[in-house]
Amino acid sequence: MSEFTSGFWDVYIALATIVSIVACGVFLKHQSVHRVPMVGGEPQTSGHVWDEDLREYHNPLPRWWAWLFYLTLAFSLVYVALYPALGSYPGLLGWTQAKQLEEENARAQALYGPIYEKFAAQEVAALAKDPQALAIGQKLFLNHCAQCHASDGAGSRGFPNLTDRDWLWGGTPEAIRTSIAEGRTGVMPPFGPALGDDGVKDVAHYVLSLSGAAHDSIRAARGKEKYAQLCVACHGPEGKGNIQLGAPDLTDRVWLHGAGEAAIAETIAKGRTNQMPAHKELLAPAKIHLLTAYVLSLSAQAR
Repeated sequence: MSEFTSGFWDVYIALATIVSIVACGVFLKHQSVHRVPMVGGEPQTSGHVWDEDLREYHNPLPRWWAWLFYLTLAFSLVYVALYPALGSYPGLLGWTQAKQLEEENARAQALYGPIYEKFAAQEVAALAKDPQALAIGQKLFLNHCAQCHASDGAGSRGFPNLTDRDWLWGGTPEAIRTSIAEGRTGVMPPFGPALGDDGVKDVAHYVLSLSGAAHDSIRAARGKEKYAQLCVACHGPEGKGNIQLGAPDLTDRVWLHGAGEAAIAETIAKGRTNQMPAHKELLAPAKIHLLTAYVLSLSAQAR
């Protein structure tokens, strides 16, 4: 609430909270003592009947039940006094979520810091073969990476497979660490307006020919010239890609957004934008070091 520029909402929330608690107490008191007058010597009912003869009467709450509600209201008053429940009022205890998180992180750092420091002093290649380091790295991966790359690192359409040896930005420890810490953004511009429908299909068939996939040779021949004009700057004259730009190798059979004429034509016509978020603000350098080793180990299994 401290982000609001006006103090109106502080007062509004505080009054709404206090008035609600007091109103509940008044209503509870009224319901505990008020009795509906009897009619013809019989107590009145609400009109609700169950199982033919079970009726709901207008009777006060049992005292033990009412006192439970009173205790709940008392607890509410104590809570709003001790904790920040009334606008920007900090509470008598001075507790905040941010403070609790900082304290928990400090305890975790004191407990696990020496472990991470021990691994931080070792080379990534060595850690990629250390079972204890990989066990910690796997937990980090499951918490921060599995949502996109899957729990086994195999990825899915649009999210790279980390278990093969095909790397958009390079598979060295340094390149992997940079990808994790700084993030990556890969952009494939749309060429549909420049090529037209037939031109897109021609280039798609030329791209298929680069990896030895089934293709239309006539379309591929026409597409080769267009490829040289529009695509060679990123993917290279032979289609080998460029890890400096994150441009994929078109000569293998690894397709991030799907193989076949339709998927490739869609990529050429509409373009693609992929982003790997940076984790340097979320993970300490020692954790990124271990995570790098774990990702490297996933790729090493493919060798």
